[in-house]
Amino acid sequence: MTKEELKIKIAELLPAATFDETGEWLNVHADAKDWLTLAQQLCNDPSLSFDYLFCLTCIDWKTHLSMVYHLSSTKYRHNIVVKSKLDTHQPEIETVSFIWRTAEFHEREVYEMFGVNFLNHPDLRLLILPDGWEGKNPLRKDFEDPVNMIKL
Repeated sequence: MTKEELKIKIAELLPAATFDETGEWLNVHADAKDWLTLAQQLCNDPSLSFDYLFCLTCIDWKTHLSMVYHLSSTKYRHNIVVKSKLDTHQPEIETVSFIWRTAEFHEREVYEMFGVNFLNHPDLRLLILPDGWEGKNPLRKDFEDPVNMIKL
């Protein structure tokens, strides 16, 4: 599918979605409350078949956080990026680990580095950092490291 065809199809699934076509792939902006439904539709719709989540990350913009999901269809070879804005003080979004298994570890990493709570995640705990780092979120811009005096 072309960007325009993907845009039309996704707009049918989620009329509230907005789009950014300035990059190589179509960027879809969806509310966090709509993410789980949209994710299921993107994966299960036979004309889209986004069966591969190859990147999941978070961006701290100081005023808000953005979840970023890169999806690909191994059947049709089309790609999209889905972004969802989260509140900085209580960032939470539904897990998609039961749709794309690769999300399980990516979500754990975002949880520990940015503090995003993935609702209904099967095993949301620290992945990389040692015990005692819970809630410190070292990739957030407001993180301060008293040992290395890092302040962004």
